[in-house]
Amino acid sequence: MEQKVMTLNDYVEVVKRRKWSLILPAIIVFMASVIVALALPSIYKSTSTILIEAQDIPASFVMTTVTSYAEQRLESIHQRIVSFPRLLDLINRFNLYPELKDKRTDEEIVGKMREDIILEPMSIETADSRGRRDSGVTIAFTLSYEGKDPSTVQRVASVLTSQFLEENIQVRKKQAADTSEFLEEEMERVKALLSELDAKMAVFKKAHVNELPELLQVNMQSLNNIETNIARLNDQLRVLKEREGYLQTQLASIPPKEGKKKVLDDLKVQLMQLKSRFSDQYPDVIKIKAEIAEIEKEVNASAQKSSLSDDMPDNPVYVTLSSQLSSTRADIESVKRQIFESNKTADTYRLRIENTPKVEENYKTIFIERNNTQAKYDDLMRKHMEARVAQGLEKEQKGERFTLIDPARLPEKPYKPNRLAIVLIGFVLSIGAGVGWASLKEYNDQSIRDVDSLTQATSFPVLAVIPEIITEKDTRRGTKNRIGMIIAIVLLFIAGLTAFHFLIMDLNVFWAKLMRKVPL
Repeated sequence: MEQKVMTLNDYVEVVKRRKWSLILPAIIVFMASVIVALALPSIYKSTSTILIEAQDIPASFVMTTVTSYAEQRLESIHQRIVSFPRLLDLINRFNLYPELKDKRTDEEIVGKMREDIILEPMSIETADSRGRRDSGVTIAFTLSYEGKDPSTVQRVASVLTSQFLEENIQVRKKQAADTSEFLEEEMERVKALLSELDAKMAVFKKAHVNELPELLQVNMQSLNNIETNIARLNDQLRVLKEREGYLQTQLASIPPKEGKKKVLDDLKVQLMQLKSRFSDQYPDVIKIKAEIAEIEKEVNASAQKSSLSDDMPDNPVYVTLSSQLSSTRADIESVKRQIFESNKTADTYRLRIENTPKVEENYKTIFIERNNTQAKYDDLMRKHMEARVAQGLEKEQKGERFTLIDPARLPEKPYKPNRLAIVLIGFVLSIGAGVGWASLKEYNDQSIRDVDSLTQATSFPVLAVIPEIITEKDTRRGTKNRIGMIIAIVLLFIAGLTAFHFLIMDLNVFWAKLMRKVPL
């Protein structure tokens, strides 16, 4: 059997036939949505807007120690504000959520309040020097609280805003103070380490005072001078040894003793020759007599001395050469001692020069460590001074700060639920429910209502059609249906008026907000 193609009149007949299946579900669903929209409690929302202002003093003059991003700092402060002790104190102070105190635990109530506190950053897009769009920069944020009582919501939002502003000030001051304190402690530690390195270097210098790298040139020059002096002393020693050999040769050819008696005899012979020619008053005679007397006196005196005196040389030439030889030998010994001392000193300088590279390696290690520590100390000193200035910057609140530009106001209209949206959604669902129920009943109804359907169902021609007979009972049923229809229309009209009222209220609020944002 072929499927019958329905026309517009067939659909109209279906609507007339299933009007109650279409209207009743629609009325039920729509009225349910209206009841839900009216039954849901009004939730009010109070919002504060806080501006993030940059520091007054240029960053090139004073660097702040608070270097975290605004989003990180906001989230950190937000977690402090919504901590369990603080929220529980607010709940007890303002008697929040009284309907939940007997049904839920404190943790659940505090969790509910956390959900009602909303922090929303406000960002703008920035462009670099090449005109490319960069990531958003947070310039402000809003802090909101939702609740059922408008005045309580406003007070709680104001308290949360105050806590947020105070917490930001305290966090920045604490971070600046902690930074300064840490740098000061680190600077003292490095200073103590620097003192230890200075003492270590002083001990090292004292132990290797003559082997330090800076004395290498002095040691080499001194060694060069000593070697030159040794060469000069060797030359002097060679000359003295040659003189010693010469004196020894001369001394070997001269007898050590000259007999005084022989001298006395020679003088007496000379005296006799002079007397033969001159008188006793002649000066030469007097002189020789005096020499004879002197020699006789010495001979007599030498006779009384010990036998050892007989071994002493008495030849003046021999004595002179012997004296010169002794002096030369003494000079030789002196030069040898000088050469020995010079060689010893040279060995000392050579040892210093040989040890200098080893000493230099250790010295450089200590010196570099000391210089690095000094550089670190100077850097910490500079950073500590900058931290102290930054601490003063935060103390005077000249750095980046939060400024309240729009305090929490008393909400005049509930933030949620959106009753208009609920009613409109209910209206759409009511139409869908009515159409779906009517379609379902029509699809399950196997009744034959026209000639064509009967012909298709039996495959026999229809001979006659009996017209519909309207009885008094049918008339009463029609009257009841019309009354029901009127009642349904009235209910729909009331529901429509309610939805229209919500729509007008929302449009008025939207228009008021638009007029506040757009200046005339």
